[in-house]
Amino acid sequence: MQMLAGSFARYLKVLVALAGLMALAQPTQAANAQYSMQEIVDAGHGFFGSTTGGVAKVIEKAFQTYGLPNGYVLGQEGAGAFIAGATYGEGDLYTKNAGQHSLFWQGPSLGIDYGGQGSRVMMLIYNLPDVKLIYSRFGGVSGQAYVVAGAGMTVLKSHNVVIVPIRTGVGARLGVNVGYLKMTRKSTWNPF
Repeated sequence: MQMLAGSFARYLKVLVALAGLMALAQPTQAANAQYSMQEIVDAGHGFFGSTTGGVAKVIEKAFQTYGLPNGYVLGQEGAGAFIAGATYGEGDLYTKNAGQHSLFWQGPSLGIDYGGQGSRVMMLIYNLPDVKLIYSRFGGVSGQAYVVAGAGMTVLKSHNVVIVPIRTGVGARLGVNVGYLKMTRKSTWNPF
């Protein structure tokens, strides 16, 4: 009986050692689910066209501040404001572990903000454990400085999920506002 117990203990130690080696050999699913800076720059290259150089610098700043995203959105939006404003957009959410999903967003804003713009948007998504959590309201402060063309980055947050929209657009808009974006599965005209 003692010999059998000793054999079982050795067998268990071998299994534990093999499991440890397998864990070292394979990166975790969470690490595999994140995007590198090169992957994001490549995704934005064809999407943003000739403004990619300026956008790459904004992406680099986002990576320095927030690290590796585990999702991103490519889309377009229109926005306008005269003190109070509204934003409407649509695009596709890309994740490595949950695939591609259609996404719409809309939201009100209030501030010292005048004008309008049309933008191409890349949103970097951080700390998204489940795609269902993207369908929420994300609040933040935004600054705009568009005169004919421009690029900018804002930060929106809901619980632990952080969205960093990077916009490049055309229009005439200047100001600072506070507001939120409501992410939805379907398009709606109600910004609230």
